[in-house]
Formats: sequence, structure tokens, C-alpha cells
Amino acid sequence: MFRGLTSIVYKETIHVIRDPKTLFLMLLVPGIQLTVFGYAIDLDVKNIPTAVYNLDGRPESRDLLDAFTNAGYFNIVKTATSDKDLYAAIVRGDAQVGIKIPPDYTDLLVLGRNAPVQVLIDGSNSTVAMQALNVTNAIGLRESLNIVNKTLDRRGGLPIQVEPRVLFNPDMKTVNFMVPGLVGLVMQLVTMLLTALAVVREKENGTLEQLMVTPVSRFGLMIGKIVPFFVIGALETVMVLSIMRFLFDVPIAGSVALLAAFSLAFLFTTLGLGLLISTYAANQIQAIQLAFLVVLPSVLLSGFVFPQESMPYPIWAIGQLIPLTYFIRILRGIIIRGAGFYDLWQNGAVLGGMGLAVLSLSALRFRKTLS
Repeated sequence: MFRGLTSIVYKETIHVIRDPKTLFLMLLVPGIQLTVFGYAIDLDVKNIPTAVYNLDGRPESRDLLDAFTNAGYFNIVKTATSDKDLYAAIVRGDAQVGIKIPPDYTDLLVLGRNAPVQVLIDGSNSTVAMQALNVTNAIGLRESLNIVNKTLDRRGGLPIQVEPRVLFNPDMKTVNFMVPGLVGLVMQLVTMLLTALAVVREKENGTLEQLMVTPVSRFGLMIGKIVPFFVIGALETVMVLSIMRFLFDVPIAGSVALLAAFSLAFLFTTLGLGLLISTYAANQIQAIQLAFLVVLPSVLLSGFVFPQESMPYPIWAIGQLIPLTYFIRILRGIIIRGAGFYDLWQNGAVLGGMGLAVLSLSALRFRKTLS
């Protein structure tokens, strides 16, 4: 029954040893991924980017802002100069919370009257919005009780009246937050895998030899590989956006044309990334394994589920190398917040730069040899 078993085991062991790439992917990568993702996955939202518009400027208002900062949930990254500036910071994605303190804040507290404090919360990320809403109310209550304890004869309710307002997604529907991110993730997964298998398939079928006797340049070959898949990716983009809009009923608040333009830049980057993977892989199994090394970090480190602000700095830095990070900012900016070109052009520029770099590296790595 077991005749020849030891011979087959010996043969397969030799094959595994002679394939160091696959052995590396099988043994070391899972440990690396578990370590990185263990630090990255944190459901407790911290360091929420916050913009402040303080029209009072006196010690009492600064004490309130210190209370927000010391809570550990808010990180003041911008000082706004007007209501428009405060709102624009949230639309651009520079801040996810905006705090406005009125000019008579201190006077109202001294007179024993209620002092309103407006807190604008970006609802495009329902996880962050819910945390920010709860913590904001808690800070307002705590600071009010501190003031009441100091002035025992105070009447008329709580002195600090926090007025939170959730923008863009007031009902904080999870579908409005998750589906735009899923659009980017699906686009990346499909287009990257298509191109990752393109060159590898020719290696396995032996058709790569036909390309070696042609005068096609490296860049010509790379771009020629991309064009058909670029058209397929564009059609796929239309399909997934249509499903998002009509099946999940997620409205597009911004410009559809702008969204299409940025989507093409993202497709260019992911297609180039797939080609780069194909130049490293010797077979389709390796190509899929290498693609998986990109897909999993894209899910966990791009801000798709877990806020990047809560991640340790080294993990956050890794997330900034992932194209999906910038496309998710674009998707949620246009679809949920109605952001315009000047609000998101930097993300688009990064995507374009990544696409050029990846395609250039793919062309440089390609060798018209059988090695």
C-alpha cells in the first residue's frame, strides 16, 4: 500500500528546498504579518485629528481644549480662522472633529449661564464618529461638574452645553462608511490579480520565448500588458459604483467625473503593482501568494476598517505606502463629504507618482531572458 512513499517524500522535500521563495512565504511571512497586524488592529479609537476655532482665547476656553487633548482621543492638528475654514478642514479630511468655542464663552460661565460649544463630527467614518460623539458628551459633562463643584450655589443646569453635530452621515450608517472602502478594495484585488498572472502565465506556457525575438521594448511590453486590463478595470469600476449607488443606496455627494478621474489613476497604480508582482513570481502560485502580501495589509492598514490615527507610528508609516490608503480617502471624500479636486488633489498626485514608480520598476526588472 505504501510502496515508494519514502521516495516521494524525499523528492517533494528536495523540490521545496530548491524553491526558497515559496518556503520563505510559507514560514516567515505569517509570523511577520501577525506581529504587524497585532499592533495595527485596535478597536479603541485614539488621536482623532481635530481642528479648533477658538473665538474666546481666555484661560477658561483653553482649559476646555486641554480637557479634550488630555482625554487621549483628540489630537489638535489645526487652528481654524473662520467657520468656513473649520468646515473645509473636515471636508478635506485634515480633521475629523471641529470644535468651535464662542467669543463670550468665559463671560457666560462667569455670569452663571450656559455656554454653548459646537462640535462638528465627520460622519463619513461611523466608527470614529460614534467614539467622538460619546467622548465629547462625556468631556462636556465632566467639565461642567467640575465647574459646579467649584461654585456650589450655581443654578440653571450644566454650565458647558456641548452641541455635537454629525456631518455628512448624520445617521452614522455603517453601509455609507464601509461600501465606498469596499469599492476600492475590490477594484484593487481584481485588477492586481489579473496583471499579476499575466507575465507568469506566459512563463508557464512557454509563450514568453516569442516575445524575446521581437523588438518590443520593456516599457512597450509593460504598457501593452496593462491596456486591456485597464479597460476591464474601468468597466469593473462602473459596475461596482453602480452596485454601491443603486443596490446599497449610497448617494454620491460629489462630482462623478472627478471620481472617475481619480479611479483611473488608482487603476493605473494597481495594474502596475500587479505587473511588478509578476516579475518576481516564477509561477501562478507564487504570484497569488505575493498578491496576498499586498491585499491583507491593504485591508488592515489602509484605514478601510481601523483608523490609522490609532496605529503605532511604524505601522502607520507602512500604511502610507499602500495605494488603497489614498484611494479610500478619495472615495469617502467625494462620495460622502462631497469634496472637490482641491481638497483631494494631493492624494491623487501620490497615486499617480506611485503608478509611475511601480511601472518603471516593473519595466526595469523585466529581462528578455529565460532566467
